[in-house]
Formats: sequence, structure tokens, C-alpha cells
Amino acid sequence: MKINKILLLSTLITGFVGCKKDFLETQPTAFTTPEQLGAAALQDPKLLGGNITGLYTTMFTPGVGGTSGHDDFGQKGIDIYLDMLQSDMVLAALNYGWYRTVANYTAPVDYTTNPVYIPWRYYYRQIFGANTIIDVLGGTTATPTSAANKYTMAQAKIMRAYGYFYLSQIYAKNYGSGTDKILPLYTSTSQLNLPKSTTKDVFDLMVSDLNTAITLLTGYTRATKDQVDINVAKGFLAYVLAARGTSADLTQVISLTQDIMTAYPKTSPAYLVYTGSNISTSGFNNVAAPSWMWGVQLTLAQGINLISWWGQVDQFTYSYAWAGDPKTIDRGLYDAIRPDDIRKGQFAAPAATYKLQPINKFFDINRVSGGARYVTSGLIYMRADEFYLLNAEAKARLGQTGPAQTALTNFLSDRITNTSYISGLSGQALIDEIYFQTRVELWGEGKTYLAMKRLQEPVVRGVNHLFYAGQTFPSTDSKLTMVIPQAEVLNNPNLNK
Repeated sequence: MKINKILLLSTLITGFVGCKKDFLETQPTAFTTPEQLGAAALQDPKLLGGNITGLYTTMFTPGVGGTSGHDDFGQKGIDIYLDMLQSDMVLAALNYGWYRTVANYTAPVDYTTNPVYIPWRYYYRQIFGANTIIDVLGGTTATPTSAANKYTMAQAKIMRAYGYFYLSQIYAKNYGSGTDKILPLYTSTSQLNLPKSTTKDVFDLMVSDLNTAITLLTGYTRATKDQVDINVAKGFLAYVLAARGTSADLTQVISLTQDIMTAYPKTSPAYLVYTGSNISTSGFNNVAAPSWMWGVQLTLAQGINLISWWGQVDQFTYSYAWAGDPKTIDRGLYDAIRPDDIRKGQFAAPAATYKLQPINKFFDINRVSGGARYVTSGLIYMRADEFYLLNAEAKARLGQTGPAQTALTNFLSDRITNTSYISGLSGQALIDEIYFQTRVELWGEGKTYLAMKRLQEPVVRGVNHLFYAGQTFPSTDSKLTMVIPQAEVLNNPNLNK
């Protein structure tokens, strides 16, 4: 064991030294041009489906954010950034340096750092890939005639909206229907160096893309959960509308989330927490879980190991969490979880060997400390529980106190022994409780940052943080929103026109 850790230390330090400011070109080059793809697709229509598959693979490939950093591995790497900014995830040690500048809040305000560059590069790479497919199929306003091309167009538009949604959350303090200029808005690969568009334009495109996708995907059945489908589109549309937050938007959120609740069950207690006898169902490591809407099961052939979400978070994977940089739950949040809440058991107790680590929520199936050299666990992108909670939240924000209380009570009925206290909550207190339950339910999944931003809830750091312990930050604090990276500022002369 000791020899293994010394060897790992050498490997990880080498990776860390090589990662500083490795800014690459802003425009991705990993995709064929629309002209090349269009010509090839005439010979073999299946090629468009291959390009969609490429978008999905990009979501978990190391280095897709344009660096050699061990925090650069697609969506789940960015999820860690968001969980640490929101601060319910704690970087509990600094042996290797990854995430230090996120945890100490220096990265978000410094446009030269990799953590502000990686999400920008990653999401615009996805958008470029989606636009390549959309261009081949006739452009944003086109409606393909064949069923196969309709389904391909729909998936590309979902992935484009996915990219813009996360960009809008990470790089904009204010969003919704206003006039603040926040992001360049590319709808075709022929567009270069565009200035920032308004929040209204960005949100209008996302809503249009997702509504179109929902229409085009009628009758479509995906082959595997790593692909998006109509329910994933409805999920993103619910998130977009909840972030914009008008009364009409929230009313539609209720309808969309109800559709998802009809299609998917919430996560059952057997899946929520490992208790010693339910190893085959628990662990948040299997995409086959009934409540998982979108995710991917990694395989040995993909060769995912040190540079991965599992490596950074899981004590049972041979990588950073095991070797000396554990990620734990905020002590204040842990203490606030009720004793009769089964989800408290997802985390090791404060005095236990792996104190406050999520060893009973996320773990390699073999549960050997540092034992999983290559990752074959699942990566979760979206699950139904997000929308059970968002349904309750939308009702509470609309002042529908009774229906919101009922929705929250029903959701918590198999998680907490006594839910009677919910009947006494209303107004902001009810919204705050729904937010708290969102933090507990979705810990480590990258989603509580989104809730913090849309509800404008403050960040309160517990006593176990290495930086700013015990301090409070409003949701609008500049440290909680990333600045546009240096590469974009230098390479796009029209950015602020």
C-alpha cells in the first residue's frame, strides 16, 4: 500500500506540473466541417449518428476542456467545480493541488486560470459539434423530412441547449429575460468572433431548441441512456424556465416535471444508501438504476482511470480521493440532516475512518479502498429526483403552498421518518426547506449550484472548509460566478461590442 501511494504521488505530481495555463485554440478541431460531413452523409446517412455519438463521448473524455489537467474530464469535472463553488462539497486536503483555486475562490475571478477556461472550452466545443450537425441538416430553422434526421436534429439541438444552459449559469450573475449581455451566441459553424448576446436572446434560443426537440422526438426510443431523449429535453427545458423564473415559466415547469415524474420513479431507499446488505442496488454507480434519466456506464475499453470523476471523489478508486485529497460533505450541512433521514448514512460519520466522505453513496462496487484501477462505474448526468424537487420548488415559488407541501412530503416520505413539520412551512421558509432538501438529495451531482443561483440562496461554509470556514457569501458574490477566460478575451476582438 505504501509503495503504491509513492508511485501514485509521482504520477500525479507530473500531471500537475504539466497542466498550468495550457490554453489551446478557441475553435474546436475535433469535428469534421459541415461540408465534409454533408458530403459523406449523402453516401452513408449513419455518419450523422456517429457525430452525435461523438458529442456524448466528449462528455467524459480527459482533456476535452483543452488542458492536460487532472481536473479536465468533461461534464463531471465541471460538476466538481460547481459543487465546490456552492460549497456543500469540501476539498478536505491539499496534497496534490487539484481544485485548490476553486476551493479558495481565487480561480473564478482570475481569467488566466484553467478552471475558468475548461468549462468555456468544453461547452463551446459541444456547441460547435452540435452546430456542425444542425448545419448539415439545413440549419437552425430547418425541419428534416426523414424520421432519422428529425431524431438527429433533435439530439443536436438538445446538446446545443445543454451547452448554453451551463454557460449561462457559470458565467453570468444575472440571467433570465433581461438585457444584460452574457455570452456569444453561435447558431452556425460559419459564425466567427461574435459579440456577447443578451440573456433574453440566449434563453430564447434554448427554449426554442428544446421545444423543437420535444416535437421532433415524438415516437423516438433511444438505444442507451448515454443518449438524450424527450424526457432529457423536458428536464433541460424545466431548468431553463425555472432559471428565467416568470410566473408563466414556473407554471410550465410544473407541467414538464409532472411529465418526468410520470415517466420515471424517484430513487428508492435501496438505491440511496449502502447499508451493508444492498451492494447490488446501491452506490450510484449503475446507469441501469430506474431513476437515472441520463448517464453512461464506463467500460474497461475506454481506459478511464486517474483522470476521472470517480478518481477525484471515490475512496474506493485508485486515485486522488484515496491517495490524500478526499472530497467530503460540508459539516454544517451534515449536522443539519435530521437523525431520522436515511440519507445521512450516505456519509461516514465525523469521527469515522473516512470522516464525512460519501462512502455509502458513491463507491466502486468492490468497495476496496483504492482498489479500482480502471473505472467501470456509471456517470450520472440527470435523474428523476431533480424534477420531483423542482416540481415542489416551482409550486412554492408560485405561492401554491398546499400543493408544494404535498409534493415535498411525498418525496421525503421514504427518506425521513417524520415529515409532519412540512405542514407548518410556507412562503420563503418553504422555499428554503425545498432548497435544503435539494442540497441533501443531490449532494455531489453538480446540481445544487444551479439551485443556489436560481433561488439566490447564500453560500454558508461549515467549519471543516480549508478556506473561508464559517463565512457566508451572497449568491451574487463575484467569487461564485466565473469570469470569461483569457483565451476568449484575447482571441475575440468583438466580445464586448
